[in-house]
Amino acid sequence: MGLDHGNHGSSPAFLAVCSALCAGLGLGGYAAETTGHAALSQALFAGAYLAGAWGPAQEVFHALARRQLDVNLLMLLAAAGAAGIGRMGEGAALLFLFSLSETLEKYTLERTARSIEALVELRPDAATVVRDGREIRLRLEEIRPGDLVRVVPAERLGVDGTVVEGASSLDESTLTGEAMPVEKSAGDEVFAGTLNHRGTLLLRVTRTSNDTMLAKIVRMVGQAQAEKTSTERHVERWQAPYVVAVLAGSALGTAVPYFFMEHGFQEAFYHGMTFLVAASPCAVVISAPSAILAGITRAARNGVLFKGGAHLETLARVRALAMDKTGTVTRGEPEVVEIYEASGRPEALTRLLALAASAEQRSEHALGHAVVAEARRRGLVLTEPATFESQVGRGVHATVDGAWIGVGREALFEAQSRELPEDVRAKARAFRARGMTALVAGADGGLAGVLGIADRVRDEAPEVLARLRALGIRHAAILTGDHAVVGEAVAKQVGADESRCELRPGGKVEELKRLRAAHGPVAFVGDGVNDAPALATAEIGIAMGGRGTDVALESADVVLMRDDLRWLAFAVWLAQRSRATVRRGLAIAFSVIALLVAGTVLNILNVTDRFPPLWVAVLCHEGSTVLTIFSGLYLLIEPEPASARAGRAGSG
Repeated sequence: MGLDHGNHGSSPAFLAVCSALCAGLGLGGYAAETTGHAALSQALFAGAYLAGAWGPAQEVFHALARRQLDVNLLMLLAAAGAAGIGRMGEGAALLFLFSLSETLEKYTLERTARSIEALVELRPDAATVVRDGREIRLRLEEIRPGDLVRVVPAERLGVDGTVVEGASSLDESTLTGEAMPVEKSAGDEVFAGTLNHRGTLLLRVTRTSNDTMLAKIVRMVGQAQAEKTSTERHVERWQAPYVVAVLAGSALGTAVPYFFMEHGFQEAFYHGMTFLVAASPCAVVISAPSAILAGITRAARNGVLFKGGAHLETLARVRALAMDKTGTVTRGEPEVVEIYEASGRPEALTRLLALAASAEQRSEHALGHAVVAEARRRGLVLTEPATFESQVGRGVHATVDGAWIGVGREALFEAQSRELPEDVRAKARAFRARGMTALVAGADGGLAGVLGIADRVRDEAPEVLARLRALGIRHAAILTGDHAVVGEAVAKQVGADESRCELRPGGKVEELKRLRAAHGPVAFVGDGVNDAPALATAEIGIAMGGRGTDVALESADVVLMRDDLRWLAFAVWLAQRSRATVRRGLAIAFSVIALLVAGTVLNILNVTDRFPPLWVAVLCHEGSTVLTIFSGLYLLIEPEPASARAGRAGSG
């Protein structure tokens, strides 16, 4: 049972057949032995040996070909030793239990590997390309960026592209884990592997088949499953020396009773073989990969992509969290969050917003777009302005329905020699003190007010930080390039411990180093676009996959494909559970080894007559291995606590 995650060796189904044959032939051998048919018994036991040793022997030969010692070698030697002293029945029992645990191990590793195959199968082999007015069916490898592809209802997309014509809803759960369909229309980006529900779409291809988002995810999950964690690497380093030590201990377990304690050779050799089985570290070796691979697989099913098992292990140790503000803690787009109108009359506020939005229709500024979006959200009818003028740094003014309307800073009104009520000026100052951008709006007829615009904090952000604290995150910081007033307001709103503002990318890196020195391992959450230095500096870089997904996949250690912070709590919980499962498996394995070795040594020293026979040692040893494997598999279905589950859309 080595640490290699490769595909060498037989399939779990074949190994299961071998285990069944080993059991059947071994029982037949016992029956023949008890009825006095010695020759038949030996033949049946030999068949049991052949069937039971098939899988372990393959692992040993593979390891020896790489000039490595494998723990499977210990079991094969123990079985051979049992046969050498005429205890083939116990040797067959050893090989059956060992083969059974080997089968379960293979099944565990292949089950997690099938997550990659399932992703690959989601992509069709061909797509319908439109050329010169004709539709032709081409293999994906023949389609190039710039080609037009038509997708009909109920068809799965084979390419990444941009919608040129049509509208539909797409199931993007293969990428994000989110079950709700996403509406798509002209200009929207779509991805291979997603399912078109109802409308016909014409797409312009943006990537080759080998460079699609799905292909990148397949490669990333594959690399993550192949990458060894620090625990696995540590076990692998001492595996060969440990095998040598066990062989030496077995030799001593034979030599000491024979030469110094007047035991017969057969009894002394039996002691040595029992020690060989008792000290074999199979459960130790499988404890880390079974848990880590199960954790990676469960995360991928829910749209949380770990680039390697090492990152899953590291995230479990994180106790401090730093977060970018724009696009991470906030939505990344300015919105009208509060409106003040001097008279306090609802109809006056509606009139002021309609006039302001009508004037801003011609503006190219993001703040103007936010005003227009708010008016349309409220269902207001906008009028095309008769005149329009934009003044850089001040705002815009226009004539709408015969009335003058100005939207901008106070300087705009001073330049136009128009008075503003003092309460409007005071409200603008109050909005800015709270971290908002204040757009003063004034119109003929005495209408005046202030539009408070901000990059709205994600609704889930305060809840997520509270959940993370319940999971052991002790310190949370907001790192932003924005002004101090804005950053501090956002930090207060979400419940962060501190905010560091007006930071350039290099400044965020320095802040991460400070946080690490003060609080230990740090995770940084960013949008994956302009936070690459910080993502690389932190022990764990976590990217929001919805914004700049390509960059997120490249720069981060973990990607939240749903672009929802609530999955951050899930990722931390899963990492902690994976680490705890590894530790539990190691504790079980070492405890069983210690008890069995102690029992063997005590018997060799004649301290006790209750010597555990070889088959009992095998049963305890392989039982701990099976228990460790199932402990790892439980991660695939383990219920999430409220701290990781509450408020999340969908299920885990």
